[in-house]
Amino acid sequence: MKVYTRRGDRGETDLFGGERVAKDDLRVEAYGDVDELNAVLGVCRARSGHADLRQILERTQALLFELGSALATPDARHREKNQLAGPGPDDVAALERYIDALDAELEPLRRFVLPGGCEAAASLHVARTVCRRAERRAVALHRQAPLPDASLEFLNRLSDLLFVMARVENRRAGVADIEWQPRG
Repeated sequence: MKVYTRRGDRGETDLFGGERVAKDDLRVEAYGDVDELNAVLGVCRARSGHADLRQILERTQALLFELGSALATPDARHREKNQLAGPGPDDVAALERYIDALDAELEPLRRFVLPGGCEAAASLHVARTVCRRAERRAVALHRQAPLPDASLEFLNRLSDLLFVMARVENRRAGVADIEWQPRG
């Protein structure tokens, strides 16, 4: 089987279930942003020196594949038949447990922090912003074609987790977060 099919050469692609849509269709944009987030998390995982954080990122990447598959499948019956539901409430709860456990390592926030620090933390901050964009696209798609609540909740909670993970990477590397100081 070849990697290329030439079917997308005119700006269209196939969704799961057979429907063809333009490559700039909102659904394609949404699952494309989730795919980009997944790739950025792969970079974060490669840059992290901490097995516990790499494990969380790997599990999250698998869930993002499920979410992307669900987003690429507009027909609910086809999603159900092929078990493409995407993340569920238990997955959202797991993200919350990760956040709580990691946040316990950190000093409480008093101000916003500037994205950056060590390389692993800076990568997680980039992932957080990509996650927020994926969430915005999913919300826009949700207005057109309702998504399961857990899909939106998962992306919202994931961006929080990535922020906490960035702070943990900095703390473990001995790099202080730089607090934003408003002018004036």
